[in-house]
Amino acid sequence: MTHQVALPAYYNDLDASFAEAWNVVEAGVTDRKSPAHTPTIGTVDADGTPQLRIMILREVSRDRRSLRFHTDARSDKIAQLQQGAATSVLVYDAAAKAQIRLSGCAHIAADGDVADTAWSGSTPFARRCYMAEAAPGTPIAQPSSGLPEWIEGKQPEEDQLADYRGNFAALMFHADSMEWLYLANAGHRRARWHWDQTQNLWLGNWLVP
Repeated sequence: MTHQVALPAYYNDLDASFAEAWNVVEAGVTDRKSPAHTPTIGTVDADGTPQLRIMILREVSRDRRSLRFHTDARSDKIAQLQQGAATSVLVYDAAAKAQIRLSGCAHIAADGDVADTAWSGSTPFARRCYMAEAAPGTPIAQPSSGLPEWIEGKQPEEDQLADYRGNFAALMFHADSMEWLYLANAGHRRARWHWDQTQNLWLGNWLVP
């Protein structure tokens, strides 16, 4: 006898699938074990070459269609995103049997309330990486963390971190499309939604998986 696996309630429900896709993404903020905690972020450099990297998801706002990440203000991706360049976010959650692709644009918030709140809301240990003496990707003669020797292996105090706030920035991503792929033996399900600026709402439809 073939064992039939129960299908989720959102399997054939477009609106429920949309809600579940956001649920999977949002879990990455609070659950460090969630695959959405470390999504893949894609940008394009000045030569037109795609650039991918893993980043830690810090905040999600479904209402604002936004995701927040943290980055070094001296990194290469800063130049790529100065003009609100096209950006993509990829999440694959094997347990949820879901692949989620978000497309939109991103910008860097190095100053102001968003960046200040993000900085102060991070742990001292997390902020320690912004104490690196040179920009990420700088060639060096010997393997190194890039941190000053006096802070290696230690958690910095708030007063020690103050001088390094300028190396920190928030990367703010705003989604204008979301694609959902749910994997199931009974038959996969795929859908895409795009943000309709005129109607101020998401519009979606099913796709062939």
